[in-house]
Amino acid sequence: MEILLPDADSQTAFGARLAVALPAQFVIYLHGDLGTGKTTLARGILRGLGHQGAARSPTYTLIEPYEIGPRRVYHLDLYRLADPEELEYLGLRDLLGDAALWLVEWPERGAGLLPAADLSVGIEYLSEGRKLTLSPQGEAGEGLIEGLGRGR
Repeated sequence: MEILLPDADSQTAFGARLAVALPAQFVIYLHGDLGTGKTTLARGILRGLGHQGAARSPTYTLIEPYEIGPRRVYHLDLYRLADPEELEYLGLRDLLGDAALWLVEWPERGAGLLPAADLSVGIEYLSEGRKLTLSPQGEAGEGLIEGLGRGR
């Protein structure tokens, strides 16, 4: 599924729309060059789930946890990760047992240690705006895409 978005505000709004359709346990991999809006989309998802506070990019902390009502969300930005094994030192293994929503930027840098994606989102620059390509990675992802397609 491809979605064309004209600006950052529409990307945030799409993230909020996506949030409404997300089950409590789901993994989203966010792919794209620097500055394409991976964090913008993640912020939109967090806002759509009801997060009121700051939604910082976890560029330096690598993992930013959120408790939103009964829901647990982990936002990861692995851009600065030199080796996937570094995730072990951050306690990733302890988090894997949680029923949580995972938003993972630069997932290829954590290959082999991250939970498998339910949905991959590719974000590309356009001359005006961005193109999002949503690719389901299993039944949960397919169900989500199907639901989004009905809501268009």
